[in-house]
Amino acid sequence: MSSSATSPLAQATGTATRRSRSAVIALCWALVLLDGIDTFIYGSVLPKMLGGHSLGLTPDVAGTIGSYTNFGMLLGTILAGTASNWIGRRVTVLVSVMVFTLATLGTGWSQSSGQFGLFRFVCGFGLGALLPIAISYGMEFTSHGRRALATGVIMTAHQTGGALAPLIALWLVDDHGWRTAFIASAVPALILLPVAFRLLPESPTNLLTRGRRADAERLAAAYGTELAEPKASRGDKLDGLKNLFRNRQWSTTLCFWLTSFAGLFLVYGVGQWLPKIMVDLGYDTGDSLLFSTFLNVGGICGMLVAGRTADRIGPRKVVIAWFVLTALFVYLMGVKMSVGVLYAVVFFAGLLLFSGQTMVYATVGTHHNDEDRPTALGWVAGMGRFGAIFGPWIGGALIAAGNADIGFTLYACAAVFGALMMALAALTIKTRTATKV
Repeated sequence: MSSSATSPLAQATGTATRRSRSAVIALCWALVLLDGIDTFIYGSVLPKMLGGHSLGLTPDVAGTIGSYTNFGMLLGTILAGTASNWIGRRVTVLVSVMVFTLATLGTGWSQSSGQFGLFRFVCGFGLGALLPIAISYGMEFTSHGRRALATGVIMTAHQTGGALAPLIALWLVDDHGWRTAFIASAVPALILLPVAFRLLPESPTNLLTRGRRADAERLAAAYGTELAEPKASRGDKLDGLKNLFRNRQWSTTLCFWLTSFAGLFLVYGVGQWLPKIMVDLGYDTGDSLLFSTFLNVGGICGMLVAGRTADRIGPRKVVIAWFVLTALFVYLMGVKMSVGVLYAVVFFAGLLLFSGQTMVYATVGTHHNDEDRPTALGWVAGMGRFGAIFGPWIGGALIAAGNADIGFTLYACAAVFGALMMALAALTIKTRTATKV
C-alpha cells in the first residue's frame, strides 16, 4: 500500500469534521493550560516562601527542589511517548493530568521541605508526560501545512498558564498564604478531567499501529484526518526509539537533543528565577512578579508568530533566528534601565524564548512520521529536561553566592549554544539527504 493509503471516509473535510478537530485542539489547549499553571506557580510563590522562610527553604534548597520537579518531568516526558504506543495516547494524557493534579494538591498540604520536594517531583512526572502527547495530538488532528502553527497554538496555553500563575500568587498569597496558590492551581483540573474523559478521542494512528484498524478508520472518518498506512507491522515495542538512530539519524537526533537542552535550560532557569533575580537587582517585588506575567504574555504572542512563520519558511530556520535574538534580549534583561523599558525587553525576551523552544518540538514533529512522532517528541523533550534541571539549579547557586547579576549573561550564552546546535542539525539532515541522492 502507498504511504498515503487513506480510508475514503477519512477524506471528509466538511464543517462538522473541522469543528471536531478544533474541539480536540481546544481540549488539548485547556489541559496544557493546567500544565502551565502548575509548572510556573512554584516560581511565582517562591519569593514569598523564601522571604518567610517557609518550610525552611533557602535559595539553594529552592533551586534543588526546582531540579527535582524537572527531573520528574524528564522521566515523565521520556516514558510518555513509548508508553502511549503501548496503552494509547488518550489514557496517557488522562493519567498524566490526574498525577500532576493530585501532586499539586499534596504540595499545598506539605509540612516539610522533604514532602514539598517529593510532591514537586511527582507533579513534574505528570507535567512532563502530558506535553509531548498533547503536541502529537495537535499535529495529528491538523492539516500538514499548519502543524507548526498547531504546535504554537497549543503551547500558548502553557504560556497563558505561566502568565496566570503570578496573578494567582498576587491574588492569594499575601492574604491567605502560599499553600492556597497550589490548591487553587489544582482545582480547575478536577473540573476538566471528566470533560476530557468524555470528549478526548484516541489517536487513529495509534489505534492502527496497535492493530485496531476498524476503530482507526471510524475515528479518522469522524474527524476528517489522514490515516497513513504504517510502514511495517511493529513486533518490536521499541521500534520507534530505534528509528531515532537508524540510517545515520543518530547525528540529527543528538543535535535536536542538545538544542532542546539549551532551550529548556533557558525556559526553566529564567522562568523560575526571574522574580527573585529582579528583586536582588533592586526592583520592587510587585514589578518582579509582573515581569513574569509580561514574559509569559510575550511567550503567548511569540507562539502564534513563530508558528505561522515556521509553516512558511520551516521551523529549523525559525529556531536558529529566535535563539540568536533570545540571547540578545535575555542579556539586556540584566542591564540597568528604566522599569518601563525593561517591561518591553522582558516582553520581547518572552516572545522569542518560549516560542523558540516550541519550534524545536515543531521541527522534530515535522521531521518524523506519525508513528515515530510521539517517541521522538518525548525523547527530545526528555533530554531537554536535563537543561531544565541544570537551569534552575545554576540560578539558585548564583543567587546563593550573591552573583544574581551574571545569571542573565549565562542564560544568553545557552541561547547561542542552542542556535548553533540547530544549525548543526540542519547540516546533518542536508548531508544525509545528499548522500541518499
